Amino acid sequence: MFEDRKEAGQKLAVALASYKNDKPIVLAIPRGGVEVGFYVADFLQAQLSIIMVRKLPFPYNPEAGFGAIAEDGTVFLLEDVSITVPPDTIKKIIKEQNAEVKRRIKILRKGQPLPEIKDRTVILVDDGIAMGSTMRAAVTLCRNKGAKKVVVAAPVTAPSTAAEFKRIADDVIILEKPANFHAVAQVYRNWYDVSDEEVIGIMEKLQIS
Repeated sequence: MFEDRKEAGQKLAVALASYKNDKPIVLAIPRGGVEVGFYVADFLQAQLSIIMVRKLPFPYNPEAGFGAIAEDGTVFLLEDVSITVPPDTIKKIIKEQNAEVKRRIKILRKGQPLPEIKDRTVILVDDGIAMGSTMRAAVTLCRNKGAKKVVVAAPVTAPSTAAEFKRIADDVIILEKPANFHAVAQVYRNWYDVSDEEVIGIMEKLQIS
């Protein structure tokens, strides 16, 4: 159990200490992953940026997703999703979430491109991994851009999800893997939705320090 994202980020940073000499880049998934990523990057003395990835929500249950889209156009879809979501609806949702990706690049990254990651060690950070679609899309983006090593890092996920990522990432660092995992929020005492303004404030700390 973590008090908040700060504590989770500090503990995750310690677990990633072996990467300090690799001069990695930390790419945080917004919004919740940005605060966690900030403490990881601060501890590792690493560059921090935001990678834009969006869940593709089911039209009848927006909290759940059938896939994800990354800022380079990478789309990850769960198997057999077309059985439950019509192809035209899938296209519509992809278009909507791609527009949100572009909005977030403009607002949260001030329109700047993703930093160069070719031949670099990339640590992908989120505040937790639920179904794993957004992280899957993020891993694929990093592969597409020629990252030397892709590390998936988060405070919590299900044991089965952690095992899945071990097959597609070069390393997986997860602090908590509860057998009865049902939501990322279950391991946080202080859990709340992070706003754009908070993300902007966190990133501005980098320029001040």
